[in-house]
Amino acid sequence: MNIKKIRVFGHKRSKLIFNKKVFNCQIGANGKIPFYKKKEGDSCTPMGLWSLESIFIRKDKIKFLKKNRSLKYKARKITKDCGWCDDIKNVSYNKYIKISKLNTKEQVNYEFLYRKDNAYDLFVVLNYNTKPVIKGKGSAIFLHCSFNDLRATKGCIAINKKNLLYLCEKLNSKCKIQIN
Repeated sequence: MNIKKIRVFGHKRSKLIFNKKVFNCQIGANGKIPFYKKKEGDSCTPMGLWSLESIFIRKDKIKFLKKNRSLKYKARKITKDCGWCDDIKNVSYNKYIKISKLNTKEQVNYEFLYRKDNAYDLFVVLNYNTKPVIKGKGSAIFLHCSFNDLRATKGCIAINKKNLLYLCEKLNSKCKIQIN
């Protein structure tokens, strides 16, 4: 199987290229940074070549996603109980969590994945800082839907929802995203 790449380049007017198609995208408010300099909360997008780990879908917002057999096993449904831990003091740092299973005595910082805006209606988890997870090196680096006002992200890559649907239908398990 041929390895396909998604390329992201630029800063103020960032672009994402896949299958010779060019899409406008947003990256971190502070631009791109070499992955070894990335820090939690720096609003930078980590440069490098990243695998696509899994796809998360809000079934109430995305009515149809063409079945992609090569990524089917990686798709997860987003519910009101879904979160992503960005707490450097927690053992679940940079991991998917069920909010209801958190210890109520413990204060844990996390991102809600079930959001009111459309940013996480559909998103792809990049394998940045996942194997191994290094605390403080950045968490929740996703390819997700753009904000309605097209503002910069906190380190993710965001594109129009329709374009993200197109990408998710075309991806395969060997696809990589290159941020340079």
